[in-house]
Amino acid sequence: MRRRTLLGAVGVGFAGSLAGCTDLFETTASREPPVVENRPSASYIPTHQEGMEMVGMANAGDLTVGVMYSWPHRFWTVQGRQTERVDVGRNDAIHLMVSVWDAESGVTIPSSGVTVETTDGDGNREEEVVYEMLSQRMGFHYGDNWPLPGDGSYTVRVDVGGTNIRRFGEFEGKFGEPASVELEFEYSERERNDIPYTILEDRQGNPGALEAMEMEMPNGATMPVGRAPAPDALPGESFGTQTSGDAVFAASAVSGGRFGDRPYLLVSPRTPQNGLVIPSMGLSATVGGTDVALEAALDPEVGFHYGANVEGLSADDDLELVVDTPPQSARHEGFETAFLDMPPMTF
Repeated sequence: MRRRTLLGAVGVGFAGSLAGCTDLFETTASREPPVVENRPSASYIPTHQEGMEMVGMANAGDLTVGVMYSWPHRFWTVQGRQTERVDVGRNDAIHLMVSVWDAESGVTIPSSGVTVETTDGDGNREEEVVYEMLSQRMGFHYGDNWPLPGDGSYTVRVDVGGTNIRRFGEFEGKFGEPASVELEFEYSERERNDIPYTILEDRQGNPGALEAMEMEMPNGATMPVGRAPAPDALPGESFGTQTSGDAVFAASAVSGGRFGDRPYLLVSPRTPQNGLVIPSMGLSATVGGTDVALEAALDPEVGFHYGANVEGLSADDDLELVVDTPPQSARHEGFETAFLDMPPMTF
């Protein structure tokens, strides 16, 4: 199984930030333009915008799996608060992307390991556990740059691991078992080269984000990109919203119902521009003088969020929210300097 080695990784306890590192003028050997100089420590407009090609989609138990590809491009992995850039390799033909969502509700399902295998008619085979990723256009997905020997017919197999995070309502008992899909597709370098690729000369580096994509699937529906509900659409009594490290956190106190007999502290983090869910972080809270560890959770109406049952919880309580570990998902360009230095928040 192929897996790229991460160099210079540090532990979760690393106390530094990227201040200073983001001021370097970086270059890459791929067709991409140089990384923006003096990037903000926040979401920003990347150097370019790419289209993508749909390989196909298939159901796997309760899940729907969609597979797409685009130009190979640089991205950044995260270890603690340190990022490491992964440049395009000499054999990388595409950037392969996998989205996984609940077939009925359309809720994107993070926290499931995904393995991808491609084979062709000549016996060439590539297999890899792909990265969790955040993208301005696709939201949360799984992906990596991917080698293909050349033009021809390919079979792509996607294995989705079962998730063990807390699930509520109609999600109870779902997504716990591994699932697999296989898709056939034709690849040609010429068709890859026809995928739109636009240099954003006048906008690159400006604070903000590209619009999330609206990609039509073979069944005519639009592919989910993992949007969080609007803060005023969350259940319960609202604590309000606060921002930390460019991420927006909406919190509410939910009494009774599917979240349990005790009140439920619900925290929904999202990106500031498109409201895309942000998984793979560690959160804790102090509410009414009680320290609480928040757990990742899935709900058919709220989607991915963090929460904990807290005796006597009320939206009138003082709430301090702490990001113990910033989001560990890899990032596409435009997110690699955001969501890293995340001070505590007081509601």
